[in-house]
Amino acid sequence: MTSTPMGHPDPDALPEFYEGVAVKRALAWIFDVILIAVLSAVLLPFTAFTALFFFPVFMLVVGFVYRWFTLAGGSATWGMRLMAIELREADGEPLTSRTALFHTLAYSVAVVTAPLQVISAIMMGVTPRCQGLGDFLLGTAAMNRRV
Repeated sequence: MTSTPMGHPDPDALPEFYEGVAVKRALAWIFDVILIAVLSAVLLPFTAFTALFFFPVFMLVVGFVYRWFTLAGGSATWGMRLMAIELREADGEPLTSRTALFHTLAYSVAVVTAPLQVISAIMMGVTPRCQGLGDFLLGTAAMNRRV
């Protein structure tokens, strides 16, 4: 595999690793948001329905735990797995729990700060490795799952 000093496959030499990743990330995100909403609704009775008063914050917390654990457990959320993509560390290895935590934290900050989310989405569409803002800062990259 031809890779760069970062350890990710070179998008010029091996474009198949990044082919369609931006669209797959968007579809995975939609799937994950719907799943998080359903999980939050299922968990709602366990809060004695008090989470109704702050449901968006409740969803953010449920989503944080969901993303952190799924990224730490397989370098991909369930939506990413459905779309056959995964995140990789700067050295090309699967995400560690620590990197998954920081990636989730960066995502959560971007979600509550609209301009950062817009910048991240634009970056996913225009960078050679389809990296969002959090990916760029952490040195991670999303790519098609290795066969």
